[in-house]
Amino acid sequence: MSSAQQPVAVIGGGVVGCAVAHALARRGVGAVVLEAEPGLALAASGANSGILHTGFDATPGALETRLILRSAALREELLDELGVPVWRCGAHLAPVGGDDERAVILRLADNARANGVEARLQPDGSLTVPAEAVTDPVAFVHALAGAAQAGGAEVRLSARVSGLAAGADGGLAIELHSGERLHAHAAVNCAGLFADELARLAGEDPVTVYPRKGEFLVFQAPPGAALERIMLPVPSTLGKGVLVFPTIDHLLIAGPTARERHDKRDWSVEADAAELIVAPASRMYPPLGRASRIGAYAGLRPAGRDAAGREASYVIEMSGTLPGLLHVAAIRSTGLSASLGIGEYAVELLAGRGLIEPDPPRPLPAPAPRTPAHPWWERTARYHGASAFARDVR
Repeated sequence: MSSAQQPVAVIGGGVVGCAVAHALARRGVGAVVLEAEPGLALAASGANSGILHTGFDATPGALETRLILRSAALREELLDELGVPVWRCGAHLAPVGGDDERAVILRLADNARANGVEARLQPDGSLTVPAEAVTDPVAFVHALAGAAQAGGAEVRLSARVSGLAAGADGGLAIELHSGERLHAHAAVNCAGLFADELARLAGEDPVTVYPRKGEFLVFQAPPGAALERIMLPVPSTLGKGVLVFPTIDHLLIAGPTARERHDKRDWSVEADAAELIVAPASRMYPPLGRASRIGAYAGLRPAGRDAAGREASYVIEMSGTLPGLLHVAAIRSTGLSASLGIGEYAVELLAGRGLIEPDPPRPLPAPAPRTPAHPWWERTARYHGASAFARDVR
């Protein structure tokens, strides 16, 4: 098929790819989003917690932290424009394991101050973080894409990239699985779980991406015990642990598990998920024992390892083999929270290389509202099959 010309090709239609397209549209730069699946947010972006983290517990000064904090500021500017539902319910951490957990909470309070995030120590030794929030992550992705389209971007579904090469006259040649060929001045690799495979099309291997499976249980709140905030465990050397949180439609979700896996297409809820989730969640929030379980779903987070096998995250760098290609890879579970900052950062990197000439940021027309057929926590799991989603699992 004949080649088409695009200023920037954004490869991947999850929250990061759509945030990059939105950031480009705000700066007057044309873009096309190439999404391999038949819909947006049908992978990690549609099967997560929906929590918008403040970065209170993130490592001060790290790139991930800077992008989370920048995103929080951008959300305040853009949420009304995007029309995305957000509930700033706040989060609470309570020490249940004695002095060791109290010491951890004190360190978290200091960390929050270092990051400029409000966190309040309570007389009982607990910590509240007022700005932690929940949203509909699928609506968030579609709002970003819709606003970007209103600003001139194009979204192509079922557009799987199968080839990347240097263009004959500069820029990048992009081949789709259908055989269609595109030409772009620049491209941004936002392919999530498959970002490493896309990088290998360019002849390089900046990071290996593997799926970290997180399973969640969904509950109807028990009478008289509606949960009004995110309940966070005190983190330990074993990880952040299981949490309990409300959804914007006032259900309860407990999870996630954290299983390192190899199959990037295995979205199944494993048989022992409830055993791993219910007990710690109930200790944190006892009314969960009276709640009716109505569903379960699994998400795959794109975790990363470097060439030495060490954990790697937020690998955001220009390609070493194809000028004009920017990798945005191993964006782990904080991707929803950091997405707006990632989009802005990608624009800065492309502009710094002279690949685009962005205008000052401008407002974009509000996207048209959507009426989804299923709640966000069902949609992606249903797409991946019965093993990835179950109703009435108790």
